[in-house]
Amino acid sequence: MGAPIAGLAGSDISKASGISSGTLYPILIRLEKAGWLSSEWEEVNPCEVGRPRKRLYQLTSLGAQESRAAFDDLLPTRGRLVWQS
Repeated sequence: MGAPIAGLAGSDISKASGISSGTLYPILIRLEKAGWLSSEWEEVNPCEVGRPRKRLYQLTSLGAQESRAAFDDLLPTRGRLVWQS
């Protein structure tokens, strides 16, 4: 196994975004299948930490590129109206 990824657990994403886990996890699965996210189980012993392992999610370079493009499409253009169909 390679080096662990520094990502966020789904529970952390849920808390930060206010999206319920029932809505969030299907979204995370779709984003991972699309190549926007990568994920792996954290490397801890559940008995030692007293909780189940967490799945950690990280934005891929494709995800960063595509999400920037999606946000750019949402930003208004200054000084003129832009109509997209």
